[in-house]
Formats: sequence, C-alpha cells, structure tokens
Amino acid sequence: MKSDIEIAQEAKLYPIEDIAALVGADRDDLELYGKYKAKLSDEYLDRIKSNPNGKLVLVTAINPTPAGEGKTTVTVGLGQAFNRIGKKAVIALREPSLGPCFGVKGGAAGGGMSQVVPMEDLNLHFTGDFHAITSANNLLAAMIDNHIQQGNELRIDSRQITWKRCLDMNDRVLRNVVVGLGNKTDGFVREDHFVISVASEIMAIFCLAENMKDLKARLSRIIVAYDLDGNPVTAGQIGAVGAMAALLKDAIKPNMIQTLEHTPAIVHGGPFANIAHGCNSVRATKAALKMADYCITEAGFGADLGAEKFLDIKCRLSGLKPDAVVIVATVRALKYNGGVPKAELSNPDLEALKKGICNLEKHVENLLGYGLPVVVALNQFVTDTEEEIGFIRSFCEEKGTGFALANVWGEGGEGGIELANKVIEAIDNNTSDFRFLYEDDLKISEKIEKIATSIYGADGVEYSSTAKKQLQKISDLGFDNLPICMAKTQYSLSDDAAKLGRPKNFKISIREIYVSAGAGFVVAITGDIMTMPGLPKKPAALSIDVDSNGKITGLF
Repeated sequence: MKSDIEIAQEAKLYPIEDIAALVGADRDDLELYGKYKAKLSDEYLDRIKSNPNGKLVLVTAINPTPAGEGKTTVTVGLGQAFNRIGKKAVIALREPSLGPCFGVKGGAAGGGMSQVVPMEDLNLHFTGDFHAITSANNLLAAMIDNHIQQGNELRIDSRQITWKRCLDMNDRVLRNVVVGLGNKTDGFVREDHFVISVASEIMAIFCLAENMKDLKARLSRIIVAYDLDGNPVTAGQIGAVGAMAALLKDAIKPNMIQTLEHTPAIVHGGPFANIAHGCNSVRATKAALKMADYCITEAGFGADLGAEKFLDIKCRLSGLKPDAVVIVATVRALKYNGGVPKAELSNPDLEALKKGICNLEKHVENLLGYGLPVVVALNQFVTDTEEEIGFIRSFCEEKGTGFALANVWGEGGEGGIELANKVIEAIDNNTSDFRFLYEDDLKISEKIEKIATSIYGADGVEYSSTAKKQLQKISDLGFDNLPICMAKTQYSLSDDAAKLGRPKNFKISIREIYVSAGAGFVVAITGDIMTMPGLPKKPAALSIDVDSNGKITGLF
C-alpha cells in the first residue's frame, strides 16, 4: 500500500492557471508561487463579490483518536465527489502548522486519493504565510521591550506584559523563559513566554479580518500589557500596526492549489482548534462561496471545539451561515471512546462500539441544537466489519440523521458520491433556522457556562483564583459582549483527555482567562491545555528525510 506522500508525488498536477480558470480567474488574477501554487489578487476577489453565494458545508468530527479520523480527507473527497456528480465545488481548508508535521499527526493535506497538492509544499513552508504571522507577532514583542528600554513613555508595568512571542514549532522549553539577561543595553530582565504561532492572536486576527483596513483596525486593538495604573496598553499605542500590516500584506491574500482530481482548493490561515478558533480565513471562505455552487470547509478537531467556534465565533463575526454540517466518524474512534486501547482498535468489537456511540450521539445533538441539518460520514477503514458499519447506520437512522459511507481515502471522489448526495438532500430539505448557542449580551461567565453545560455536558464550571480575578478585570474593561474561545483537550468532551465517550458528573476547570481584543473574543483556558505543545517521545521528524534529488520522504 502506497503512503500518502508517494500517492501525492506520483500525481499529475495541472498548472495552477488551469485550476484558476475553473473559477473564472485568469493569469493576471494570480500571484504565482511556482507552477502549482498561487495567491489570488485583491482585484479578483473584488470582482467576484457580486457573484451569488453558493451553499456552505461545514465538515467536523467526533472526538478523535490521537491519529485523527480523516476529517480533512473527507472534506477533500467530498469536494471531489460534488464535481463528479456535476456540482461545481471549491474546498476551503486551513494551512498546516509545522509543529504537528514534525510531531504526532504528520501532514494535514488529507490522505490517500483525497489530498490537496503539492502536498510537501503545503505541509512545509507553503507560501510563507505562517512566517509572516510569526514575524509580525515577534516584531510587536520586540517593540514592546524596546519601548520600555527607551524610556517607557506609556508607563508599562513589566510585570503585566501579556503579549507573548511565538514560534511555529512544538518547543516546550520556550513556554516559560527569562529575557533581558546580560548588560544594561540588553533590556530589562523579565519573565516571558512563547506560544505556537497557530495559537497567537495575530493568527486569529489574520483569519477573521475582512480586508487590510479591518486587519489594521484589529491589530491596533491588541492589548499587549497594562500600565502602572492597570489601564490596557495596545499595539496601536506602541506604534507597531503599520509595520505589522506591511509584513502581512501578501500573506492576507488567499492561496489556491488543487486536489488530486483537480478540484480548486483555497487554503489560507490555520489556527489550532484546541487552543484557538480552528477555522480558515473568513476571506478564503467568502471567496470560495462566490466561486462555486458549494463551498466545503472544515473546522479543526471535534465538533465540541472547531464546529462550536466556527458557529459561535466565525459565523457571528463574519455573517456566514452554514447550510449543512457533516460529522466525520470512524469505527475505530467510536471504539476508542468505548474504552478500547489504541493498539487494539483494528480488532472487531461491537460491544465497545455500542458503548462509544454515545460520543457521536452528543455531537449530533449539539449541532442539531444550532438548527442545522446533520449528515454523519463514516470514514471507512479496511478493518471495519459489516456488522459494525450496520450498527452505526441503524443508529443514525433511528436518530433521524443522514448517514453515508465515505471511502474517499481509497477511491477519491468516487468514494464520496453517496455522501455528496446525502448532503445535497439535507440542504434541499432543510427547514431549520440557524441560531447561535448564546447571545452577545450574556456575561462572560454565563457564556462559558452555556458552552460547558450545553456542548460538553458538564455540571458546571470551576474557576481558579487567578481566573476569577481575570474574569472580573475583563468585565470591568467592557468586554462582556465578546464571544468565547475555549482552549480544551480535543480527546474528550470534558477537559480531561482520559474521560472518553460521553462523560457525566464533571465540571470544567478554567485556570486562565484573557481577552483577544483584536480578534474579538475572550479566551478561556481549561484543564492542563498548553498553548505551546511539546514533541512526543518519537516525533514524526525522526522519519522525515530528503534525498540528493530533493525528494522528501516520511512526511506522512
């Protein structure tokens, strides 16, 4: 059996100009990054604004195993399937972070016969967007410390600098550092911190900004510190906005590549869903809706994380509204949620499946609560038995939810035709009205409580003493009207990765709360979630290599 990278490297790619022509873009509308990658010009994006919107399909998943359940693979395969049945579709995805590529999960271009390509480029430096975001973040950090060094006109309290440096790599030793050591000219000594670039507020802003004007306005509102009187100090006051925007000038333009079946794919932005909002850029999604009859997009990790944030943050702030939701499930993940160890997931176990199906049940209930039609896509593996598949199919039918097998890894778009037809049926028969989980005018604590009890199934919320003080300060500053971005483990509906299935009798523990004023939401960090991940004992980087001809191996 060929690996994903072998399949991708053997694929026949079309010149990106040919792919762009499928959505009405010509050579002058592209900024080329080689033969198979391009950024879409502002002129093209402005020109298509008058086009009617297509239908928006959100792809999410149940709580996964550590290997992931093929959500991106299903997204890509579904887009290919739409085009196979004569429906014009464009896929809108996130860009991968280098951290997971060299850590646990490997690449993030899909898999098998349902990938976006060039796969190696996408998983590594791509068009440099993440480098631009990292540079903008760290320029702001440097300007804060320089402001203090040069006289501190804004009277910044160096003990209350909230802005952190970032790096797009899993590097645990940078979580807590000391800067300014050395001579007097080397700055003031203070504790500092790093987050992974995909968890930075710049990434969130980048993905929510409508245009350059909006981007600069959001950058100016970033709270970087507090002064000696406890007042917030912003990036606008530091004077960093123009320079940061200059670094992001090209990055903010969406990227176009293709799938193995030459379906156009817009890949732009990439915040993690367990520690950020988990959605690709608003610009990319809105552009894709103008290009085709259907835009197929994804939100990171399970529906308790990515989908909730897509609906309550991205849709709220952008005006987007999904027409249907696909929940990706696998037999192995349901057995994992039923208590089967990771090493034994390939073994048939109907009883464990019956025990773990409650996880899918909860996610379906949650999404139906938003007033959206739901289709369950069972991403098929060769180890799945007919009995196991039949049980899941019957379960979905009893719940009144659409169900389809997806064999898009092995068959590409052909293996997603059943799913595509089910999604079209769900959209055509939809009589529901989309609604948010909570209203803007609720207090921050009430919104957190709503997410915890309604989406996670918790009994309530517990706050650390630090979080209580932070909550009060954020409220006093007038940010009660903002939505909530919950940072939580992806492996459980609770904040404890060991609580699988559909946990009961638990509370969500909030240890830290801060406002991302530029992005426009409040972040609540739960349990032991880290905003700078670490590498595993045997990172994927150990298997990655490149030969003398420049051919990369081991990248998933």
